[in-house]
Amino acid sequence: MIRPARPGDEPALYDVCLRTGAAGEDATGLFDDPDLLGHIYVGPYLRLEPDFALVVADDDGAAGYVLGTPDTRGFEARCEEAWWLPLRRRYPLEAYPDDDRDGRLVRQLHTPRRQSDDVVASYPAHLHIDLLPRVQGQGHGRRLMTAMFDRLTAAGATGLHLGVRRTNTRAIAFYEKLGFTPTPDDLGILMTRQL
Repeated sequence: MIRPARPGDEPALYDVCLRTGAAGEDATGLFDDPDLLGHIYVGPYLRLEPDFALVVADDDGAAGYVLGTPDTRGFEARCEEAWWLPLRRRYPLEAYPDDDRDGRLVRQLHTPRRQSDDVVASYPAHLHIDLLPRVQGQGHGRRLMTAMFDRLTAAGATGLHLGVRRTNTRAIAFYEKLGFTPTPDDLGILMTRQL
């Protein structure tokens, strides 16, 4: 079943993020603080873009999501004001070494990645999608993405971008089937699509 995210979903969706956080594989045990990935890739969307947060759930609960925004630059500004500041106090830079996994994520909290202006000009929306293995291969990913495309288009977005690691070949193939064009960049593969 696909449904809008609702209050109380945050712990389950943070868990999905962690269990898919190693290029689509389980990242449980890779981080000292298992919430860090969720703080970056789930929490701000649930809090600041609830109309663009969809969940796939089965009898065992939430098993996947697509989270996004039609306006990347506006979302970044709202995150700076309402999301990152409390997390920066909670996760001070000096408490985390530069060379460990948690430290790299804490640096993202303090200096969030920004997509280039030329990409955002043509593809102003972005999203994140993750599904646990138990709901993969059943068409849920395609249905989530189609529902998100419809929401983003209704909000006025004309194009969409997302990033994926080069090693996540299954995800890259999935995005290509949905009409995304891949372009290598310094962080992995940038996927873009007109809406």
